[in-house]
Amino acid sequence: MPSPYRAIFAAPGAKAFSAAGFIGRMPLSMMGIGIVTMISQLTGRYGLAGALSATVALSAAALGPQISRLVDRHGQRRVLRPATLASVAAVAGLLVCAQQDLPDWTLFVFSAGVGCVPSVGSMVRARWAEIYRGSPRELHTAYAFESVIDEACFIFGPIAAIGLSTIWFPEAGPLVAGLCLLAGVYLLTAQRATEPVPQPKEHHTKGSALRSPGLQVLVATFVATGTIFGSVDVVTVAFAEEQGHKAAASVVLAVYALGSCLAGVVFGLLHLKGSTERRWLLGVCAMAVSMIPLQLAGSLPFLAVALFVAGLAVAPTMVTTMGLIEQYVPRANLTEGMTWVGTGLAVGIALGSSAAGWVIDAAGAEAGYLVSAAAGVLAAAVAFLGYHRLSGPVKPEGIDERDERDERDEERVA
Repeated sequence: MPSPYRAIFAAPGAKAFSAAGFIGRMPLSMMGIGIVTMISQLTGRYGLAGALSATVALSAAALGPQISRLVDRHGQRRVLRPATLASVAAVAGLLVCAQQDLPDWTLFVFSAGVGCVPSVGSMVRARWAEIYRGSPRELHTAYAFESVIDEACFIFGPIAAIGLSTIWFPEAGPLVAGLCLLAGVYLLTAQRATEPVPQPKEHHTKGSALRSPGLQVLVATFVATGTIFGSVDVVTVAFAEEQGHKAAASVVLAVYALGSCLAGVVFGLLHLKGSTERRWLLGVCAMAVSMIPLQLAGSLPFLAVALFVAGLAVAPTMVTTMGLIEQYVPRANLTEGMTWVGTGLAVGIALGSSAAGWVIDAAGAEAGYLVSAAAGVLAAAVAFLGYHRLSGPVKPEGIDERDERDERDEERVA
């Protein structure tokens, strides 16, 4: 492991909570594609499959920030365990309803319950921020490493979910995803020494962290970015099936994540100067441009190469985004702020998977990649229009004078 990465793991407990976070984040890449594969296997209806995946994502988008706000105020252990149990119970209900061929409305009810899933990635990043607060280089490397972990989940997650559901039995993918969530959250919350201490109530912003104009721009852009991810997942599964190799979709999606993973490793070794906001804008535009070659996909090998290149822009943009969040969200609401970006992605994934599913049913798999291209254009447009709100740190409303004095005192001590 390169020395900057070795250095960040010198902190006590870092290896343990990061490993637990990897297990707990596997459902991020397994659940949606697992539901799509399960429903398509059982019913052959990609429209229904995409709609159920979208329901999970929208529910997570609505509940995730609320769970993270409670975490900021009461701690990870007290909040994450009951939330996880509720989500896993809903997964069990969804699988029973699908297996028993119960009415569609029952599938949507339990899919909404699955969305009570905590943002494990935000919880892990909050622990890194607590350890390396005041050490920007180490924190940059830690965020880059976590982005690599995210992409590793997207390498192995779809392979596992699609493989289990196509080779073992249709419900196997979502089932294993639920078990990973349960195990990962339990292991993470068992580590009390690195758990961020909840800030006093008076240190929290009045209302949501989303009142920050800068955070609003990041979240809105990532709604469009999530639409790219959601549509690519669903269309790739359908495209592989049309090519007669449905199980190969997991490998193709893994190549997409591999490109991002490699870019994230390299990006974490760099100490770039200049405007962080400008790097973020370039990253969003690069993701948009990378959707153009997908329109020419005529075979799985060509698609794999195109997705690998597209993945190179993902992790660096995510790392830069996490760095920007710290400029626009106060420390007491950091977990909530990170979760809002994840919420934007979840909403976009919901829109992308649903829209792609309907386009596939109406016009075939290749036409579905038009959804990905349109989402890329929208992401770049939103980023350009909101760029002026990212020109400098903007303190969210609701921070009182005591918070500002505390920050000044910390700077003098440092």
